[in-house]
Amino acid sequence: MRRLLPDPVDSVTLTHAYPYPVDGVWLRANMVSSVDGAATIDGRAGGLGNKTDQQVLGLLRALADVVIAGAGTVTAEGYGPGRARPEYQELRAAAGQLPAPGMVVVSRSLQLDLASRYFTEATQRPIVVTCEAAPPDRLAAAQKVAHVVFAGDASVSAARMVDALSELGHRRLLCEGGPTLLAQVAADGVLDELCLTLSPMLVGGSSRRIFDGELLDPALKLQLTQLLQDDEDFLYASYRVKK
Repeated sequence: MRRLLPDPVDSVTLTHAYPYPVDGVWLRANMVSSVDGAATIDGRAGGLGNKTDQQVLGLLRALADVVIAGAGTVTAEGYGPGRARPEYQELRAAAGQLPAPGMVVVSRSLQLDLASRYFTEATQRPIVVTCEAAPPDRLAAAQKVAHVVFAGDASVSAARMVDALSELGHRRLLCEGGPTLLAQVAADGVLDELCLTLSPMLVGGSSRRIFDGELLDPALKLQLTQLLQDDEDFLYASYRVKK
């Protein structure tokens, strides 16, 4: 992996390329997009990536306290439980983290497959973030297999979600979307960093963009802090939100 910005180097150690700030709560999003802006191929993001992209994904998860995703993404991508990756155990132990990151799924309706391995094979109870208006029967079922957090009345507030996760001791947050959840995170002003893999593909069609929500007014301004390139011409950009 080469670093193009801020200072070019021929080889970069990935574990040193994506540090979290030492203090405070930090919400990092990780998304992938084709050159023409598609966030998925046939409804899934996986077809846009490569082996290196998966390595970056695994590293970003290993650095995080929790991995956050919307219910649609968890279902479409076939999410499983958080994995304890042997190559990152010393890194996590030094940071005072559990062997595997916690998993967080966001859902207003709680239409979740509670019998999936995401819940049944988890070494620590997943966190379900929902709102007070969630269906009572689905809420009762979710509470049997997960730690349920309320982050809003009629809908889920991304800002209240971050506050709730912080109160549980989680400050290194990784959001993997999808596009609707990322839009909510950005609109609520709690997005700190965007890690974007740019896939050297043209997809066409009607695929969603990485951000699918209401027009932001004013638009969020980003600062490019890092740009990496692999041997297959995938680009890995890191942006900080200007606040």
